[in-house]
Amino acid sequence: MAGAMLTAVRPDLAVATAGTHVIEGQPMSWRTREALASVGLEADHHRSTQLRPHSLEDADLVLAMAGEHVRYMRRQHPDVADRTATVRRLARDLPDGDTPLGARLAALGLEDVEIEPWEDVEDPAGGPPEAYVACARDLKKLIDELAPRL
Repeated sequence: MAGAMLTAVRPDLAVATAGTHVIEGQPMSWRTREALASVGLEADHHRSTQLRPHSLEDADLVLAMAGEHVRYMRRQHPDVADRTATVRRLARDLPDGDTPLGARLAALGLEDVEIEPWEDVEDPAGGPPEAYVACARDLKKLIDELAPRL
């Protein structure tokens, strides 16, 4: 959902999405599709992609939905820890300005930031449709706050 939202708000950015435990090539669930529609978006052509090291080589930012994802990246891909953070943390902490994104991320010291429980976006997986819609609304607000600063 976050990838579709970011692409809609910032079509000038190259946005790639990947998961840490996915079945490659699967379409999004009907609950996810309906949740996106509830905030005026669609991503009908989306297919799941497993995170692979080569996907990270050119990434300016690795945006995570939960602290567990940041911890995973720090363990498995420490070379991108300095540009990996939760969407909630960046929506709160990433400064705006003309300074390049890489420098603004570096100033946050992301590789050493303690991950806190408030950072998680509630994962609706397996839950009722209302949980997906609540997640979509939460993510939409966060992406709308963050996107202009990227």
